Amino acid sequence: MNKLLLSLVFAAAGLAQNPTTSGKFVVEHPTLLNLGFEWAIEGDANRNASVTVQYRATGESAWHEALPLMRIGGERIFRAREHLDYTVPQGFAGSILNLQPGTEYECRFQMADPDGLKGTATQTVKVKTRTEPQPYAGGRQLHVYPPDYKGDKLEPNFSTLLEAYYGAGLGDWSVVWERRAQPGDTILLHAGLYKPQRRNYVDPMMTPFDGSMSLTLKGTKEKPITIKAAGDGEVIFDGDGNHSMFDVVASQYHIFDNITIRNTDVAIFAGQKEVIGAVGLTVKNCRFENIGFGVWTEWAGSSDFYIADNLFLGRDDRFRLVGWTGPLWASAGAYGSHELTSYYAVKLYGPGHVIARNAIAYFHDALGISTYGTPEKDPELQASSIDIYGNDTHMSNDDVLETDGSVHNVRVFNNRGVNAAQGGYSSQPVFGGPIYFYRNILYNVPTGVALKFSAKPAGLYVFHNTFIAEQTVKDPYSNAHFRNNLFLGRDTPERGIMAWANATGDFSTDYNGFRPNKGIAAQYQWLAPAKGATAYEPKPTEWKTYASLADFKAATGQEAHGMEVDFDIFEKLSPPNPANRHAVYHSVDLNFKLKPGSKAVDAGVRIPTINDNFVGKAPDLGALEVGAPELKYGPTWLTWAPFYR
Repeated sequence: MNKLLLSLVFAAAGLAQNPTTSGKFVVEHPTLLNLGFEWAIEGDANRNASVTVQYRATGESAWHEALPLMRIGGERIFRAREHLDYTVPQGFAGSILNLQPGTEYECRFQMADPDGLKGTATQTVKVKTRTEPQPYAGGRQLHVYPPDYKGDKLEPNFSTLLEAYYGAGLGDWSVVWERRAQPGDTILLHAGLYKPQRRNYVDPMMTPFDGSMSLTLKGTKEKPITIKAAGDGEVIFDGDGNHSMFDVVASQYHIFDNITIRNTDVAIFAGQKEVIGAVGLTVKNCRFENIGFGVWTEWAGSSDFYIADNLFLGRDDRFRLVGWTGPLWASAGAYGSHELTSYYAVKLYGPGHVIARNAIAYFHDALGISTYGTPEKDPELQASSIDIYGNDTHMSNDDVLETDGSVHNVRVFNNRGVNAAQGGYSSQPVFGGPIYFYRNILYNVPTGVALKFSAKPAGLYVFHNTFIAEQTVKDPYSNAHFRNNLFLGRDTPERGIMAWANATGDFSTDYNGFRPNKGIAAQYQWLAPAKGATAYEPKPTEWKTYASLADFKAATGQEAHGMEVDFDIFEKLSPPNPANRHAVYHSVDLNFKLKPGSKAVDAGVRIPTINDNFVGKAPDLGALEVGAPELKYGPTWLTWAPFYR
């Protein structure tokens, strides 16, 4: 075959792959505030297909614009050490953001491709957002009193939680469960100390030997089983140094409300990978003290957790920030690492979880999605449609918050992280996305890793964040888009302010503000492959460096509306001290509000459903809009500040 004919054959093959064929449309688990969707496709080799999105509350006439779905597919996520190698399936995914709880919405999706479209072009669905889980109003109330209680008791009453929950006895009879709680029951725990004597055969807490309580019953979404404080004083479950307090693996629709759990390695264990886990678990208004782990599930089928308005206090160092990567932390001791006495406050996998308004301090990582590995093919077994918002974190010896292992539509917004030894907000990796990081605050990250985008994550939106930290990770990622952010350096001598590590041709960055570090020639670092190529494992010569934002703009065509800023854009804020790696800062002393009239005000671009309610001529840069209602971080019931003192 001659060269001309061969080229015509290849061209025809390319044209044949450019039209799009629409496939399966997936509605993900709704959360209280957001809805997620996926739409599989074939074809579209030139990636010029698109999906526009509109929505309205049922009964309304006017449609509202949402962000278009993100075009995903073909991105490669790999890590040789763990033999991980995954290619993102072709399709679209995305969320409709910032909705109202308990509201039904009509959602319309329109697919288009200038090269042609086969199959369904329009999808219209009705989806209702969730509401905060509540006890069933018509269920029984079972009263539990601590063993040393001497006063009058309400009926029916029990001497232990397990007696009310299972009808269990003592010693060998603790696993005889003849009178189990029913869906809709509320177990009211009266004030006092509940402390298992785990070496006592007839322990009045009925947990001999290990001091752990296994709770495996099944409530329903409409009739959960509720375990809550009765309201007559603090309810304390003290593990006395045991490994775990509550094991809710295999349970369904349980609510833990307003109890204190302390002195245990694992407070609530909710699922083991590839075995079984909990569904519909709610933990709210609780206090966790001196624990190694707060709430933990690794099971892919764990779904629809609601972990909100809790206080988690770990065991790690309270007076100096210490990471774990050897030479960087040599001043901490011979191993250059903190001692892992507390791991995560919350770590989950599976769809539909909400982690909201928690206050967290003194853990290795504050919050995280299980790294997990190659996602299951079933959307019901993937870490998708997860909301993490309103959380307040202090003193994380690794990262503030990790979306590692996420698949689609994880929304991270309105969080505040102060003092993180290794990194701020992590995606290590993400299996297609999109992951939304918006209106988050970060202060004091000595390593210069505001965003730990490593292990080749794919599908990242970064909007309206205030990072008092550099972004210097150079491990390539795919399909990342930055808008309306602030990155402010603290004059760290060894690094510039920003590195973009694009592994594919899908990327964009504009309308961001940067405060360069003084005396650094390579302020802005840029990696982007040639058209049609990839840069997953780039050579050093593929990286380009620029001394100024103007030079970067001229060379790349990116950041046409970007600007350089300084700390005078804030009402009153100074940078962390780069000479003191172990320094501890307190959120109560930090003011991240923009100064009215400063150059970061009205300098952003509109992003549908993200900043529709901006004040002024245009949205402001960073997390906080001048003139907007003030945000509160952490539990609604926690009124003192800072929460960790």
